[in-house]
Amino acid sequence: FYPYYLSEHKLRINKILHAIGSLTGLSFLIYVLYIGKYKLIPISFLFGYTFAWIGHFCFEKNKPATFEYPIYSFIGDWVMLKDIIFKKIKL
Repeated sequence: FYPYYLSEHKLRINKILHAIGSLTGLSFLIYVLYIGKYKLIPISFLFGYTFAWIGHFCFEKNKPATFEYPIYSFIGDWVMLKDIIFKKIKL
């Protein structure tokens, strides 16, 4: 699945938006857990997906894989972020 996932993320701006969304969502999730406001957990997903979908709909001009493969797509987001951080993927 990952090669397909990467083929849907060709543009630099899309990868950057995904990374921003993932890191923002993770940061918010950690904060929510720290303050104990568990009802706010779904908002962390909203951060991640908002940035990612802007990347797809506005720049990449394709449909996010989330709609067909939600679990694999979610995992792909984190693998791609890791690959960006460790410079296995160029921005």
